[in-house]
Amino acid sequence: MSTFALSAITSTLAAEEGGNVLFPATYDIVWSAVVFVVLALFFWKFAIPALRKILDEREAQIEGGIRKAEIAQAEAAAKRDENEKLLAAARTEAAEIREQARVDADQIKVQKKAETQAELDRMTASAKAQIEAERQTAIVSLRAEVGTLALDLASGVVGESLREDSRSTAYVDRFLSELDNDQKAGTHS
Repeated sequence: MSTFALSAITSTLAAEEGGNVLFPATYDIVWSAVVFVVLALFFWKFAIPALRKILDEREAQIEGGIRKAEIAQAEAAAKRDENEKLLAAARTEAAEIREQARVDADQIKVQKKAETQAELDRMTASAKAQIEAERQTAIVSLRAEVGTLALDLASGVVGESLREDSRSTAYVDRFLSELDNDQKAGTHS
């Protein structure tokens, strides 16, 4: 601003003295050159290095930010890859667990079926044994009953009591055994 004011003053003085407006006076050129050199030295010495320093710092910050962003991006990509691997491993493990659970369920199903069949076989065998025991008991009871009835009938025919005669009891038992043997022989044929 002072240079402009100084130029304006010197131009006005030169015009009053009768100088050329297009070509300034020598003292104007000298003073303008001195001011220009002083300003150039000032800018060269103080302003340009300060601006360069600010620009270098700003450039370093930007480059540092870019490096940090690249590092963060690489870390994020590595983390994403790791997470994808973990997710794939978890999916594989879940599939294995499901498969193992299915196999275990099939084994439990087969085992329970076998246990149920064994229990049914045991119950059937027990029922058959109980039926056979009751059948044998009924046969023995019926034999005794038939023997008693046969002796009562024979006593009625003969007219005497045959119950106390051991020989007649043995005879009835032998007769019933023969009937039983004949029945067994007929069943096996």
